[in-house]
Amino acid sequence: MSCGVFPELNMAYNPSDHPRASTIFLSKSQNDVREKRKSLFINNHGTGRRKYSSCSTIFLDENTVSQPNLKYTIKCVALAIYYHIKNRDTNGGMLVEIFDEKLHPLTKSEVPLDYNQQDPEQKQIYRFVRTLFSAAQLTAECAIVTLVYLERLLTYAEIDICPGNWKRIVLGAILLASKVWDDQAVWNVDYCQILKDITVEDMNELERQFLELLQFNINVPSSVYAKYYFDLRSLSESNNLSFPLEPLSREKAQKLEAISRLCDDKYKDLRRAVRKRSASVENLSGSRWVPAILS
Repeated sequence: MSCGVFPELNMAYNPSDHPRASTIFLSKSQNDVREKRKSLFINNHGTGRRKYSSCSTIFLDENTVSQPNLKYTIKCVALAIYYHIKNRDTNGGMLVEIFDEKLHPLTKSEVPLDYNQQDPEQKQIYRFVRTLFSAAQLTAECAIVTLVYLERLLTYAEIDICPGNWKRIVLGAILLASKVWDDQAVWNVDYCQILKDITVEDMNELERQFLELLQFNINVPSSVYAKYYFDLRSLSESNNLSFPLEPLSREKAQKLEAISRLCDDKYKDLRRAVRKRSASVENLSGSRWVPAILS
């Protein structure tokens, strides 16, 4: 795949852009939810007692995150990522290089040979996301924007999130979401203080290629945010998880859309440079450049 050159997308099915399109994570969770409910019914038949799904117990954690809303929102977002990985369309296969943990390891530890075969547990995903959010002091709203960017990447780039790339995809989504949403700027070098073995150059390249694969569309309409909020709440209810975060207020919705526009201006120069660089490739391939910001 060549960054900066993309086939025409069927945007009618892109949930990260359109409020009426169903989120991918919720649809991927449905089979598991039905199986759990069936199992509950069988186990409880004739007992007169209600048993709960064990899914929530995997998240039990004695540590306290700074905000209760943040803790439970991260649990739900981690569960959404888990379903993306577990119910992905392909098994293994080629990875986009910048997200490949074998080629770009996050630690100095040796990457196992089967690094792209073993699905992570929900608790592992939660701990990874929680560590970044806690150390960078990010908000619960930022976690939802992270999920929007993650699903947008998977749709635009037509890739799956899998055991060998999930950490770097999630990191890239968090990196971008933290710059779009949070008032307190988090620089790439700050993440290098959290992930001690990663370089600033690697972080910069991860951000650049993530943006290219998003076609520089970092706009998050409040209607799309609201859809992800309610679908995460549905996911939490299906898995007996708390989800206390309130929907966006009018003020926060206006802030989200205003910041999205400001960040779009910030990336215009980079977008123009990428378009100029890829122009000759476009002429050869016949592919059409899709506008960066969708109305």
